[in-house]
Amino acid sequence: MSNRPLAAAGRLVPLLRAGLIAGIVVAAVAYPVVALTGVGAKATAHAVESKTRLLTTALPAETSYLYAPDGKTVLTMFFEEYRQYTKLSDISPHMQQAIVSAEDNRFYQHHGVDPKGVARAFVANARSSGVSQGASTLTMQYVRMALRDSAVTPKEVQEATAQTPIRKVKEMRMSVDLEKELSKEEILERYLNSAYFGHRAYGIYAASEIFFSKTPKELTPVEAATLAGLVKSPSQYDPASSDQKEATARRNYVLDNMARLGYLSPDSVQAAKTEPIRLRLTYPSNDCASVPEKWNSWGFLCDYLKNWWSAQPAFGDNRLERLDKLRRGGYRIVLSMDPKIQAAAEENVGTKGNTGSPFANGIVVAEPGTGRVKAMAVNRTYSLQVDENPLSSNPEAGPNVRANYPNTVAPLMGGGDLPGYQAGSTFKMFPMLAALDAGMTLNTTFNAPHRYQSQIYDGWAPTNASGAMSGTQTMWSGFGKSVNTYFVWLEEQVGAERAVRLAEQLGLRWRTDVDRDHASPAKANKWGAFTLGVSDATPLEMANAYAAVAADGRYCEAIPVSAIYNRDGTPATFKTAGGIEREVAKPRCRQVVNADAARAATDAARCPTGDNPAKGGCGGWSTADSVRGTVGRPVAGKTGTTDSTRSAWFVGYTPELAAASFISDPDNPFNAVGDGQSQIPIAAVANTLRDALKGKPVRDFVPPSDRIVG
Repeated sequence: MSNRPLAAAGRLVPLLRAGLIAGIVVAAVAYPVVALTGVGAKATAHAVESKTRLLTTALPAETSYLYAPDGKTVLTMFFEEYRQYTKLSDISPHMQQAIVSAEDNRFYQHHGVDPKGVARAFVANARSSGVSQGASTLTMQYVRMALRDSAVTPKEVQEATAQTPIRKVKEMRMSVDLEKELSKEEILERYLNSAYFGHRAYGIYAASEIFFSKTPKELTPVEAATLAGLVKSPSQYDPASSDQKEATARRNYVLDNMARLGYLSPDSVQAAKTEPIRLRLTYPSNDCASVPEKWNSWGFLCDYLKNWWSAQPAFGDNRLERLDKLRRGGYRIVLSMDPKIQAAAEENVGTKGNTGSPFANGIVVAEPGTGRVKAMAVNRTYSLQVDENPLSSNPEAGPNVRANYPNTVAPLMGGGDLPGYQAGSTFKMFPMLAALDAGMTLNTTFNAPHRYQSQIYDGWAPTNASGAMSGTQTMWSGFGKSVNTYFVWLEEQVGAERAVRLAEQLGLRWRTDVDRDHASPAKANKWGAFTLGVSDATPLEMANAYAAVAADGRYCEAIPVSAIYNRDGTPATFKTAGGIEREVAKPRCRQVVNADAARAATDAARCPTGDNPAKGGCGGWSTADSVRGTVGRPVAGKTGTTDSTRSAWFVGYTPELAAASFISDPDNPFNAVGDGQSQIPIAAVANTLRDALKGKPVRDFVPPSDRIVG
């Protein structure tokens, strides 16, 4: 019986050498099981040809890189399979020769399927009455890997890797067809970028870096043979294991083959085989927790980048698709933050020496006119290790729940799914801006009592923080002193719903059931307390909303990047609803209120800071009159505190930058920070703006027109 398989193999080889190969014929001869299934070439030809065409353009998953603003310094990477695609010209010839020697000695002689290999497999399989031995060439292995990597469903993954004769038939057919479309060099390049080498190293770039801390171009013959030997069984031949015996034997096998094929001299191989395997292991960083320690606070920016990315339709139809694209798409992403501004922010919220407090003090700095986030810092350590954090200050959290300090990765400054913190009187900007945009003037006057009973908000009767705030107020003095009763009255005049909708247009989102209910169309016009900042907001939202005022009413979506490049170096783009193609990293801006209204709001917003407005008077005192002296240039802004000073805020801006800072307990909003700490956000913003703008030319705000002054 054993003579018949050998005779059949002898007849098969010349046919294959003559090029008379069809996938189904090869399979039927080499794998008798397939012939019994009734699978025909015509039945599978269309699907096979379609997939073959796909493989000519398909590229494997590739690592995405996150860069510092210089576009050169790598902060971290995002990957499921650590891989960077590398051109064949950037791969050592030794590595090219080693992989051929290890996996497919006749790679340059066959046309996708090796007839000698098929004959060997045929003999082995006939004797075992099954499929005991494959005949996979480099091309066939690449086809299998490419089908696996391009699979989008579990079924496709299973079909690409199933150990069945049918899968082998398709693989052979596709390999033959692929070699008609791609050169040997192109196939070898793709193979070397797809193969798995162990230790999460996918492709030769990752393998070279992880095992030897060098580029593929720098690999020596010994190193190349070591890596090539891994592909067959990365775990069995792992050179990083405690016993290198099998890894060394496999390496030497590859070296011997390199000599037999004429790639290396026998003498050099004998010398190389005496060398021990010398590794220089590197473990690549992955995700935001791997941002280097010296830039620890940048981890919060990285985390915001991920949350922002997951909301961009340009990268997929849902959050999971978009994050998968981030980990597999080979993007080059450059953060928008400014290292000088970030350093100032970190210094002024105490990121290094004040992380042991339950009260989070954070700051976000945004750029008017672009929406780009220039800094994001909080007095916390960005870390997943929370086991040694104290217990939460929230009595309802449960007995074993850890607090968010000193370590956390929670998006405390916005950009995630946390609701934020009640922002107090910083919300007075929204009804004032809405009133100005509706045609009211800065000189709109009201004799504000200490207590005001609303006839619109069902008899609600708010009071001022101090009796000294009573009396006749304008927008300048009412904003500068933060007169509650003036702004409740003003909100009544313009309509609370108009103020709520304007806040939404400026980027605010309602994340609690209570806020969503009050902001609904049915109830928004009765939300009188909106002007007092009873809604939750994040520093990111508030910095960006005030940045729109600084930019003459032009709102730009918050964005954490200055550039995003595809794997081929082109800018990542998306199509707008109107079909216009735009770069994902470009600012997305729109005019929300007219420029004169925004300039008028800024003129009033100079009063809280101790600055002098261009057109009016502030009424003699203000809530943060030290800010102008600290910043040393024209500045506007607004303080905000909540009941019992559970949280305190300050949002300030110049023509160049807008910054929002808060102090609150993220774990327990009822844990009041107290009046004594209400100055902390004021100082954080003032000092950060001062330090960030040091050495920059002084710019003044554009004054409002006389018409809107009134």
